[in-house]
Amino acid sequence: MKFLSRALLAVLPFFFLSVHAQAPGKSAMPIFVMNSLEASVSVIDPLTWTETQRIPTGKEPHHLYLTPDEKSLIIANALGDSLLFIDPRTAQVQRTVRGILDPYQLRFSPDMKWFVTAANRLNHVDIYQWDGSNLHLAKRIHTGKTPSHIWINSKSSVIYATMQDSDELVAIDLLKQELMWRQATGSLPADVFGTPDDHYVLVGLTGGSGVEVYDVSGARPVKTQTIPTGKGAHAFRAAGDQRHVFVSNRVANTISKIDFQTMTVVDNYPAPSGPDCMDVMSDGHTLLVASRWAGKLSVIDTSTRKVVRQVRVGKSPHGVWTLDHAPRQ
Repeated sequence: MKFLSRALLAVLPFFFLSVHAQAPGKSAMPIFVMNSLEASVSVIDPLTWTETQRIPTGKEPHHLYLTPDEKSLIIANALGDSLLFIDPRTAQVQRTVRGILDPYQLRFSPDMKWFVTAANRLNHVDIYQWDGSNLHLAKRIHTGKTPSHIWINSKSSVIYATMQDSDELVAIDLLKQELMWRQATGSLPADVFGTPDDHYVLVGLTGGSGVEVYDVSGARPVKTQTIPTGKGAHAFRAAGDQRHVFVSNRVANTISKIDFQTMTVVDNYPAPSGPDCMDVMSDGHTLLVASRWAGKLSVIDTSTRKVVRQVRVGKSPHGVWTLDHAPRQ
């Protein structure tokens, strides 16, 4: 009996450790937070909510995107003119692709054929062919002043890009790879989001207090309304239910939830210290947001409307990403 008791005691810690590691609803997939003014990416363990490592990047990483095969997370280094590829499961650095001019924002087309970057300081949008592993520049399109964010419609036929300092939304024909139209917007347009039916495009106004809505179903865009959200409306993240989208209000220190079927705000959440980019975990109610001015990742439980924890990261955290995410639309 003594032998059995000692043997049982010896294996119990490992048993409980295994149960904890595989607990339902928990994920071992790391969370990545880019630190724009520190040229690094923080890797966060979502089980312990601690930073486990900090990966050096090129200069000024701002946004990030997953490759279509989900084998690489691409970190866009704007001032470093490079892309850093990281394994989204292990956080191991895979490779660096250089010669990508000013990749401030980035996105793959839904058909996986094109990779698009917005060159924030160089005033152009670059369209690359993607063969599954390599990038080949197909067209450089000169746009308005300071391209900020991009969206590609579900048909992979149109790129929408905001021009931060010329206060414009432009549309680019992805097949012809040429400008289609320009549309004046409110002050400092930032992120752009398209509804799943491609009928409407939403634009966050960082220099204003809301989100502009454009009907893009015709030959020319038509502004239909402005949705009041809060000062400094900036970044979007779909809730994953095909009906709602979150927008961070950087100046108001809030996040608004918009019903894009009714184009109304249906909920608001506190988000401290300049909320910026967001991700939603697969449980549907854990919202990850970069608190830009505090150097922290803030975790919000949307079911209770409370900030439940904050994790210290690097300087000026911007993009946030995890494989354990709710659907992107």
